[in-house]
Amino acid sequence: MCGRYVITSSPEAIQALFGLRGQVDFPPRYNIAPTQPIPVVRLADGERRLELMRWGLIPAWVKDPRQFSLLINARGESVNDKPAFRNAMRRRRCLVPADGFYEWKRDGERKRPYFAHAKNGPIAFAGLWEAWTGPNGEEMDTVCIVTTAANRLLTRLHDRMPVVIAPEAFDMWLDCDRVDAELAATLIAPAPEDLFEAYEISTAVNRTANDGPHLIAPLKDGEVQPAPPLRVARPRARKDDGQQSLF
Repeated sequence: MCGRYVITSSPEAIQALFGLRGQVDFPPRYNIAPTQPIPVVRLADGERRLELMRWGLIPAWVKDPRQFSLLINARGESVNDKPAFRNAMRRRRCLVPADGFYEWKRDGERKRPYFAHAKNGPIAFAGLWEAWTGPNGEEMDTVCIVTTAANRLLTRLHDRMPVVIAPEAFDMWLDCDRVDAELAATLIAPAPEDLFEAYEISTAVNRTANDGPHLIAPLKDGEVQPAPPLRVARPRARKDDGQQSLF
């Protein structure tokens, strides 16, 4: 899966990769988390445009987002079948600029964070977006990242990874008018083995409030991660409905 990721490349590198016109300007982000605004590339009037969308897709038919699960990822195997994703797969495919993502490997009672990053500059995750309109006319563009089975390098960390779209396939993924969902789905596959490298990092990344290049620094040889704090179970004031609120 992909629950946190980073964009560290310069705006110039992002502009060159996606062939964007005009000025591209945003700071590096080292701990992007769900519900935050993220830059997304989509096709509009035949031109690639960079726009901000909220990470956590809300299908157009949802009445109350607070009663709907937070959809940050879409399983690539079922995007053409699931009601939450199939319309976006047909008409609203996009690309999510990135340089890498975080994954947590289970080690007994704890999870150890790792950073998987592209070796040669920025990449593009496959994304799906929706325009949601609320009952009072409020509008919000939302997005999720498509995932697939992890490649051999990353499967030791998790069984899923984001779908990476190669530059030569950008048009095929983005052009929903000329490329149907079934053909676009052929791009959903694990990334090449040599695209990423991964290493363990500090648990400082666990807090979404933390940001900065120190989060992607490799754990030093012999450095031991601090043990997680003990948690004391507290009675819940109300029944947990298992839904994650968007607000």
